[in-house]
Amino acid sequence: MKRKLIAAIGVAGMLVSVAACGDSDSAGGGDKAKPKELTVWLTVDAQNNWPELVKAADDTIVKKYPGIKIKHEYYGWPDKNAKLDAVLATDKAPDVVEMGNSEMVGYMATGAFAEIDPATFDKSGDWLDGLKLSVTYEGKTYGVPYYAGGRVGTWRKDVAADAGVKAVPKTYKELTAALDKIQKKQGDKYNAWYQPSPDWYAAMSFVYDAGGSIAKQDGDQWKSTLSSPESVKGLGEYKKVLDSYMHGDKTKDESDRPVVFGQGKSATMFAAAWEGGTAAAPENDKVGKLADKIESFVMPGPSGKNLPVFLGGSDLAVPVKSDAQAVAGEWINAFTGAKGQQGLIAKGNLPNNKTDLEPLKSDPKTAVPATAAASSWFVPTAPGWGQVEKAKILQTMLQEIGTGKKSVDAAAKAADAKIDKVINTK
Repeated sequence: MKRKLIAAIGVAGMLVSVAACGDSDSAGGGDKAKPKELTVWLTVDAQNNWPELVKAADDTIVKKYPGIKIKHEYYGWPDKNAKLDAVLATDKAPDVVEMGNSEMVGYMATGAFAEIDPATFDKSGDWLDGLKLSVTYEGKTYGVPYYAGGRVGTWRKDVAADAGVKAVPKTYKELTAALDKIQKKQGDKYNAWYQPSPDWYAAMSFVYDAGGSIAKQDGDQWKSTLSSPESVKGLGEYKKVLDSYMHGDKTKDESDRPVVFGQGKSATMFAAAWEGGTAAAPENDKVGKLADKIESFVMPGPSGKNLPVFLGGSDLAVPVKSDAQAVAGEWINAFTGAKGQQGLIAKGNLPNNKTDLEPLKSDPKTAVPATAAASSWFVPTAPGWGQVEKAKILQTMLQEIGTGKKSVDAAAKAADAKIDKVINTK
């Protein structure tokens, strides 16, 4: 998720304790006895795709607190943060707000959200690693994972078969051997693997697969580690992919990747699980019956293990200025708890915990994204991470590597220097 940092907000730690939701003046004094109203901000994803799950959570709270009014506001991702930043500067903050998981860091660092007790939320000890990291800052928890979405390999099985490849690859050696055959068969203007250079979610998967990282914490400071031997090794593997199989414009980002894939100019992509379906949608399918010709698989990594993926998704947080923090926590638990997770799974999402994820690995319909999500990474939970994203430091580095403007070593060192200037700044 690509989001913006908010302006600094006074730090104030509050505790949301679902166990104490029925008590007056709970949550560090943030709750009034039996609050009359609860305001919940969610994205249009919930409004359009699972409104019944929202209603079920509402019904649970209304049953316990007769007469309480629950107000919902829905927003699109592009305009959500500006609206949230504005309202957090007032005393009219919502009680629950949905956040993209990589957005959380900046808001947690500036004290915008109340601290919660994870033990009071369903299956919190089993949250997916990448999602748990997204709600954790300096050892404390400031949100609840809502749902997840992983990344998978998707390729044209008809193109692969035409090149003599009859099965999806299980190892990286099998993958590159298959791509070599496809590239040779289709010619040097074809993209055996359409991989936009600036796609840092994909590139960092190679970095973490090699044992590297974007940055590491040393005491109370973070330091960029893209030029470490391990990270450089991962970036080198990523460059091999770009050099060998990506023959399109290496300055373009991944925003229109499903459209490009739908045009039939490439055989493979490593992308969010939904992108294959989007490519096959009637408005994008220029191949004809593309849905019948694509196949997804767990992307293997050069290390011999599955390529670790960035888990996209959302978290739910309680603004520190909320006057109903405890009841807000209870609403979140009703929405993201056991019943809520099953409802989200039925809608095609991945759950927020490993227990619910496990059976999905053996279901043919969900096996690939569920298995891929089991190995994940997350962005550094540093106070200035939002500054890194805003400056597009990783994208610039990867474009320089992809186009050959700089060597891997030189680009990584330059990126380290830029990141180090902002990563510790709130």
